[in-house]
Amino acid sequence: MERAEFWASLTAGGIAGVCVDLILFPLDTIKTRLQSPQGFKKAGGFRGIYAGVPSAAVGSFPNAAAFFVTYEYVKCVLHIDSSPYLSPVTHMAAASLGEVVACLIRVPSEVVKQRAQVSPSSSTFQVFSNTLYQEGIRGLYRGYKSTVLREIPFSLVQFPLWESLKDLWSWKQGYVVDSWQSAICGAFAGGFAAAVTTPLDVAKTRIMLAKAGSTDASGNVLSALHSVWRSQGLPGLFAGVVPRMTAISLGGFIFLGTYHKTRSLLL
Repeated sequence: MERAEFWASLTAGGIAGVCVDLILFPLDTIKTRLQSPQGFKKAGGFRGIYAGVPSAAVGSFPNAAAFFVTYEYVKCVLHIDSSPYLSPVTHMAAASLGEVVACLIRVPSEVVKQRAQVSPSSSTFQVFSNTLYQEGIRGLYRGYKSTVLREIPFSLVQFPLWESLKDLWSWKQGYVVDSWQSAICGAFAGGFAAAVTTPLDVAKTRIMLAKAGSTDASGNVLSALHSVWRSQGLPGLFAGVVPRMTAISLGGFIFLGTYHKTRSLLL
């Protein structure tokens, strides 16, 4: 991976991350409150819809930049002398490693953001301070495993599908897709991946919002899923699926379209 490609991926990824997180923040808040164990109304309803936005704003750029630098680097390494039939496997491996790296930045930001979203009367700084005081650094990484377990399956679906749709569209029209076409492919891939991974997202939200010392706070994804299934059944496992699909479809359009356009301008 050349230096120019590294900086282009880092910058384009960061800009795309900030754009999508800030534009779609209200939908993310609604989704979090729908998944909250205390229920939508008690978690704040439609009040303070931008609660937790400072945490998202701070974490967006480095999180997305880290993902795309890793993604493009692994693609470059694995594409050497590889068969075109192995492209989906390459994209899966690149996306998975990208998520593992990005989650080191994303999880602390996500913990603070989600706790602020369900406590709109508390500021983001108060939530951050209370988490550090009561749980230490480990509290900021509550749900790291569940987040990675959600993001890897999501990326295993989204990125190979995005790349395949772009290749198919390029082949059909006889030239490489434009940024808006890449964005449409991203919207479809993101929405589909969001739907099938919603139960994992519910488990991640429950773990991050759980009170310290509770069963869910242990970070066991299967235990969290079983708890939701036992108390709410299938509707509970797919709580927030509509705003999640909507947000991620729009997010895929903005995120991957912006990344494609910005990276092409920088190279």
